[in-house]
Amino acid sequence: MNWKVIFILLVLLVAVFSYVSSLSGPYAPMGRLSFVKILNPDMSPGNPHSTLVADYAKDRGSNTVLVVHLAGHKTGYPNYWEGDVYIMELGFIDKHRGYSTNVDWFDVIQAFLFGVDDDRYEYVSDGIVFDNLDDALAYLDKKAAQNGQQGPRLMFWHGTVRSDNSIINQGCGVPLYYQICEHYYGRIGAYYYIITGIIFPYLNSPYRNFELMNSAQLQQNYNTGKLGKLAVG
Repeated sequence: MNWKVIFILLVLLVAVFSYVSSLSGPYAPMGRLSFVKILNPDMSPGNPHSTLVADYAKDRGSNTVLVVHLAGHKTGYPNYWEGDVYIMELGFIDKHRGYSTNVDWFDVIQAFLFGVDDDRYEYVSDGIVFDNLDDALAYLDKKAAQNGQQGPRLMFWHGTVRSDNSIINQGCGVPLYYQICEHYYGRIGAYYYIITGIIFPYLNSPYRNFELMNSAQLQQNYNTGKLGKLAVG
């Protein structure tokens, strides 16, 4: 059998396996939300990325979304309403590296191949710090139920990049996204959802071209405290 046919069959098997697995899980992993910040405060009611998340949810019959982040502090990351869509946020705190937006490719490959150590991260949501992923996810389950979850809970990683190449660097939150996918859907499922998640904004984000064409200026504005209300087109 031709190796190309074998490869296609393997991809289809992984896709089917991941889709079937997702039917029994609490989250529908979508992928990367954005490339760079376009308005501060980000992920707050009325922000373009926040309203975009709400639109994605409505299009897919959901009223609950999780956006995961790299946490720069142990406060904040509040859960909030964007219209009638409940947006949950969860940040991870890397106890080994501290807060760093630079990519350590050795670390990325090691995590991709062997997973993440259980004691490496702390997690924060609604200003509450959790020392393990199970407790953090249980809290989000409770909040989703309290706020009338309907339909699948979509999940995104924030994806914004402060000063690096926003195409190569997958941005804010991707390690936590991978960890949650692995937690619910296994290593193969996590690989699948990372790959499809990288592709997601190129096919779905209305801000894709604006963010990529203006990424250097937007990053400079953010890092110098000049990021303000922008006319996005």
